[in-house]
Amino acid sequence: MFNDTVIAISTPLGFGGLGIVRLSGGQALTLALNLFRPKKTGKIPVRKPVFGNLYDFKKGESFDEGYLIHFPGPHSYTREDVVEITCHGSPVLLEEIIRLGVKAGARLAHPGEFTLRAYLNGRIDILQAEAVNDLIQASSLQGAKLSFRHMEGGLSRHISGLRCRLIELLAGVEARIEFPDEEFRIPAGWIMKSLSSLAGDIRKLIAGYDTARLLTEGVSVAIVGRANVGKSTLFNALLEDERAIVSPLPGTTRDYLMEKIKVGDTYFKLIDMAGMGRTIHPVEEEGIRRGHKLAVRARGILLVLDSSRQEKAEDLALIERFKGKKAILVFNRADLPRKIDDKKIKRLADLWPSLEVSALEKTNIDRLRTMIYRRFVPRLKSGEEMIIHLREKSALQEVLESVEAGLSLFRRGYSDEIWAEEIRKTLPLFGRLTGEIRADDVIAEIFSKFCLGK
Repeated sequence: MFNDTVIAISTPLGFGGLGIVRLSGGQALTLALNLFRPKKTGKIPVRKPVFGNLYDFKKGESFDEGYLIHFPGPHSYTREDVVEITCHGSPVLLEEIIRLGVKAGARLAHPGEFTLRAYLNGRIDILQAEAVNDLIQASSLQGAKLSFRHMEGGLSRHISGLRCRLIELLAGVEARIEFPDEEFRIPAGWIMKSLSSLAGDIRKLIAGYDTARLLTEGVSVAIVGRANVGKSTLFNALLEDERAIVSPLPGTTRDYLMEKIKVGDTYFKLIDMAGMGRTIHPVEEEGIRRGHKLAVRARGILLVLDSSRQEKAEDLALIERFKGKKAILVFNRADLPRKIDDKKIKRLADLWPSLEVSALEKTNIDRLRTMIYRRFVPRLKSGEEMIIHLREKSALQEVLESVEAGLSLFRRGYSDEIWAEEIRKTLPLFGRLTGEIRADDVIAEIFSKFCLGK
């Protein structure tokens, strides 16, 4: 399908112990041997590392040593001839290999082109191709495991199973239409049960979308509270870094800060924001507006209260404002004498868990990290399939609408020809979902998100 050979760096940018350059195409091995000289002469073995020197064929000199592995097609990632060259992970060395590879006749690969070639050559479908990028960018171990299942074809098989059930149903209906004799009549109860079951399974897939996005993109947690309750100090304590400016004066934070923090096997997006409540400065007011918008969208809330002071109306108002969200009550400044009525606060906060901490003294910060993980990370059931992308969700919603429309028409007594036409509409939708029916704009959008070399 492709007439040229492409080359790209497959390891992340920056310095490292090792770096990998990958070539794919009919001339991959021939071009690679222009810039790699094996230590031992003879035929290059298949799928076995060969030790040698990286070689500048223009200047006639070596500049590094490393390994070359040849994966002949079709038994390779792209189903084309693939060569991987591993050397020391210096950006200068890797870029020199790319420069020499292009000089030898290769073309610099586009983002995601290796996986695109795998898809277009029939090695994987579009769901599996998307999963490759999801696995690379996963923000949690659960998200990585979900993406790996998709990459292995789990979601594709699940979607294919739904499609086969619809085809089986349509085949039976066609028999009813073509051969109206009693012996070919399918019981109405079976049709009703089949359509209802299919609709339920599709709804379940769609319902898992938000959870799957959290596992792959990262869980956002907003630190909320009125001014000068120690939100920024808590933010720094959780990060173990002096990221936010801390001052005894209220209103120090006038905009939000966002940083990643890893707890257990999951990355969280931790958001520190301006104290909520009355303001006298328009900049602070804008910071509060932006912060509230982020807090509403966040997966979880850390609502910080100053336990060394009596609760204020602003504290109670914040609890009411975020009552519908998952949250943890954080009673800060536990190192000072207690003045807050924590029983009153807990009654108002209903089922929110709470913890006393001292952000300044780092007291109970590790316990708070554990609570954040347990409270805000969704748990996957073993073997449960979920969709990750809006494209998939939109396609399945269209399928669901057709199935529900067909079921409604069947219940209302319409003829087989009428309600079955709604079901037939789902087949091209499934084709678009798995990539059997190719849409160039969709393919371009998917692979534009990939890194070079994958």
